[in-house]
Amino acid sequence: MPPETSDDLLLAIDCGTQSVRALLFDPQGELHARALQPLVYERPQAGWCEIAPQACWEAVAAACRALWQQAPRLRPRVRAVVLTTQRGTALALDERLQPLRAAIAWPDERRTPVEGRLSWHWSLAFALLGLGDTIRGFREQAEANWIARHEPQVWARTHKFVLLSAYLNLRLSGRLVDAVGSQVGYLPFDFRRGGWAAAGDWKWECLPLTASMLPELAAGASVIGTVVAAAAEDTGIPAGLPVVAGAADKACEVLGAGCLAPQTACISYGTTATIATCTPRYVEPRPLVPPYPAAVPGHYLTELQLPRGYWLARWFAEQFAPDECRRAAELGCAAEALLEPLLEQTPALADGLVLLPTWSPGIREPGPEARGAVIGWHAGHGRAHLYRAIVEGVAFAMREGRERIERRSGTPVTALRVAGGGSRSDAAMQVTADVLGLPAERPALPEASGLGAAMLASVALGLHADAAAAVRAMARVGRRFEPDAARAARYDALYRRVWQPLYPRLRPLLRALRGVVQASPGPGSRR
Repeated sequence: MPPETSDDLLLAIDCGTQSVRALLFDPQGELHARALQPLVYERPQAGWCEIAPQACWEAVAAACRALWQQAPRLRPRVRAVVLTTQRGTALALDERLQPLRAAIAWPDERRTPVEGRLSWHWSLAFALLGLGDTIRGFREQAEANWIARHEPQVWARTHKFVLLSAYLNLRLSGRLVDAVGSQVGYLPFDFRRGGWAAAGDWKWECLPLTASMLPELAAGASVIGTVVAAAAEDTGIPAGLPVVAGAADKACEVLGAGCLAPQTACISYGTTATIATCTPRYVEPRPLVPPYPAAVPGHYLTELQLPRGYWLARWFAEQFAPDECRRAAELGCAAEALLEPLLEQTPALADGLVLLPTWSPGIREPGPEARGAVIGWHAGHGRAHLYRAIVEGVAFAMREGRERIERRSGTPVTALRVAGGGSRSDAAMQVTADVLGLPAERPALPEASGLGAAMLASVALGLHADAAAAVRAMARVGRRFEPDAARAARYDALYRRVWQPLYPRLRPLLRALRGVVQASPGPGSRR
């Protein structure tokens, strides 16, 4: 472990869903400086979500320049730079490795109708396993399939097809290399082996890709290059600094929260809410659905996710809290930060208002018919009850995820670490502890993704021997929230008797609703 007087600093660039953050950590996990640059998306049609790759790079550069302006004397102490990014944002590059179009971002909901069948042996195998809908969903949601079908002139010029993380690594180091821990998306990736799928794998039949179109992969905490002159000019990062392979934001968040044992689950209350454990064993969180790669090489994340997790808090603010939104704009903070009194005004269980947070369709659970639902309304309910029902509904989804992980892994979860923007709410932390019936700990630093990335950089430079040593030195727990026994018992009854059976019972009606809506397109329809 480095001495306490170490002057070394690690630059972590966290390109999340809402913003890019440039963060300076030391090997003891202290945050010395932080700068933020918002990201702006394009929405050409309802349900679409794109972002210009150059705009992402410009946001990275602006965040870094703001960091040096804020703390100029820290720049000479930086020893390495590491990147963590939002997941599943894909882009096409030409032969000069220039973007051919806007990147299709992960919240995008466009679909490509399936054409053609897989080889008979794969088709038979998936039919026998009951995975036909899962494979169809993979093909329909793959960005490469959409571009190849709807923009053939772009696809004809596509030389490389990569995730945003690979593109930003290219801009930093001059090399098109991506981290193994960033491979979460519709690509021919072998999650068990941690590399591109072997020839003959079914994924190659589902996608219009060849092996030559994919980037080189590097293990987390390995040096993939050095900062090139062009990147140094744009960002102010000293040229020649090592560029370290990081991992996707959720993977780094699990590491930064200090969750290395399978008994400790990491809940992330971000735009997408997730619950995951890190394990050296290959454990599928759902049958025949692979675990994601962890930030730590050779480890896996048994992750289950709620795509519209704490996005629901922002949706609520935009739709039902105009005064808080105006005040937040004046104060320069997120509107959700001003909604805490709404949680404090309402009792546990929101006076019988129950929310099912399945705002986004899925493939299996929830299925493509999924929509959100709220039941239990009466005349005494108001917006505060709805907001509490949102927070409780997301916590119930995390409890369901924990129980699935426990069943699949055979390992009980005995501790919770909660990160992400939603974890900054004391009331939401208490709801989480009560709903899951476990103490919920909040990391001392809110920048868990950036901290996890910095841990990988510290290992790459030899400042810490391995990820476990980095966690011991750099991860600290902030406040701990103990479950209240009486509230926990009431939440347990609500979860088992109402919330858990709600989606299965609504599913036939939601399927009927989907059929009616699709048969009658009107204003605002996504057909």
